[in-house]
Amino acid sequence: MNILILGSGGREHALAWKLSQSSHLIKLYIAPGNAGTEKFGENVPLSVMDFDSIKQFALKKNIDMLIVGPEAPLVGGIHDYFLNDPITTFGVIGPKKAGALLEGSKDFAKDFMNRHKIPTAPSRTFTSDELDEGYNYLKELSPPYVLKADGLAAGKGVIITNDEDEARQTLYSMLKEAKFGDAGKKIIIENYLDGIELSVFVLTDGKSYKILPVAKDYKRIGEGDTGPNTGGMGSVSHVPFADNDLMDKIEERIIKPTINGLQQENIMYSGFIFFGLMNVKGDPYMIEYNARMGDPEAEAIIPRIKTDLLEMFIATAEGNLENTEVVIDDRYTASVMLASKGYPGSYEKDKQINGLEKVKDSIIFHAGTIKDKESIKTNGGRVLAITSFGNTLEEALSQSYRTADIINFEGKIFRTDIGRDLLI
Repeated sequence: MNILILGSGGREHALAWKLSQSSHLIKLYIAPGNAGTEKFGENVPLSVMDFDSIKQFALKKNIDMLIVGPEAPLVGGIHDYFLNDPITTFGVIGPKKAGALLEGSKDFAKDFMNRHKIPTAPSRTFTSDELDEGYNYLKELSPPYVLKADGLAAGKGVIITNDEDEARQTLYSMLKEAKFGDAGKKIIIENYLDGIELSVFVLTDGKSYKILPVAKDYKRIGEGDTGPNTGGMGSVSHVPFADNDLMDKIEERIIKPTINGLQQENIMYSGFIFFGLMNVKGDPYMIEYNARMGDPEAEAIIPRIKTDLLEMFIATAEGNLENTEVVIDDRYTASVMLASKGYPGSYEKDKQINGLEKVKDSIIFHAGTIKDKESIKTNGGRVLAITSFGNTLEEALSQSYRTADIINFEGKIFRTDIGRDLLI
């Protein structure tokens, strides 16, 4: 099969790495890709939002399947675009626009959870005309205060603060000063859930689903989960507290009602669903959905999938995922993100990366890199994800951190406490 992956981050590199191992693969293209993905296929200079150019390329190269990595083209309706085009006949891994709304609108997602009795924190949604109502609602709550932009904000649209005055100012800047642009036209204020976060992923053909390895990611820039949110500074898989009892609750209370709810609302869904969960004293609560594989979770999860991922995608596109057996590696993985100084704020690019050729016992997934002649340079806030296996979580973490010391570029930063909370 000829496969086209859309995206340029660590998630897409992990997908390319895994798909390149499939006996079904003939040719792999990645648009636009990065300095790491070109090892497994051909990078193509296409924008993920330029649907017309993607179509022309797909027709020219006889693409059999399109795999959509990032959320923006899904929310923008790329699946619908190709489904409604009489010329294109290839499968698309990623939901149609109606399904992607689970990620594209937190307000829609909250209503969906409530309609289908999926446990989640109580909340209310406010627009710029309802600022005073938002202020009054904050008075009714106890800290911490959780404010979320309704739309896509690159993983940075959630603000949590213990200070009511800061919460009021945040609400004002979101609604009146367009802090998050169009993504912040609606703001959700919800009760704070006191627990520990967990990332659960399924692949679904709309009827059946397969639960993938569970992960825990680390969103904040600073040690001890301090500082602003990022796209993710690392992830681990397994998650020790995600035992059989908790996973049974997650499947019965959250996964099944979600799949059934999509069917009841005639939302045809094929692709990944991310369940961002909070474990509150052994009971799972939904925080948010994503309509695609997470990043950096993909870099920890995909290496643990022993089954041919392309076979899983073919079964998803054909609607017979139920008959596919998914085999998972029992070992632990730990993925540590190397980032550019200043991220998630402003940062410099084009810093030469050294030491990659010395790495032996880890997998390097490129997140924000570019090739310049024979050099590989930084090209993003998150630069490289270092993933390692281990028979224990501590083994996997130790190896990833040893590798982190081998690779260098000017302004390199990374958290040294990824997964450490799970070792206590």
